[in-house]
Amino acid sequence: MSALVICASKHHGNTRKVADRIGGVLNAPVLAPGEVTAEQIDAADLVGFGSGVYWMAFDPALLRLVRSLPAKPRGTAFVYATSGLPETPLRRYTRTLADLLTDAGFRLAPDLFHCRGLDTMGPFGLVGGVNKGRPSAADLADAEDFARGLQDLRG
Repeated sequence: MSALVICASKHHGNTRKVADRIGGVLNAPVLAPGEVTAEQIDAADLVGFGSGVYWMAFDPALLRLVRSLPAKPRGTAFVYATSGLPETPLRRYTRTLADLLTDAGFRLAPDLFHCRGLDTMGPFGLVGGVNKGRPSAADLADAEDFARGLQDLRG
């Protein structure tokens, strides 16, 4: 059984911290969208796709990667993210990524992982950002718990 964690993390490295914890539990490499090949994705039983959320969307490089995958049967995928603000009912960015993964042939894990991260985008930068200290130690422990729950989904 093999796992792979794909992570697009800019600005403060919030999402990379989460990805490293998930990858540690799953004994999985953590690669950026530009570092991973379709062959590596196809070879993994469990693949995580995550990024920071920028203007209520996942990182464009991550979305391009998923869109580039031809539709065919694949293993299980899970979604994870960090963001400054909660997802709104008007812009379900996690659903957008989940739909793209399903279209590419992945089975989706029943849950996703999401936590707050330091956000200094736009007007938040004027006040030094929101969610200082996030992801916190508790957030990272939650990411590890999430990953432990994923171990039974491989294959």
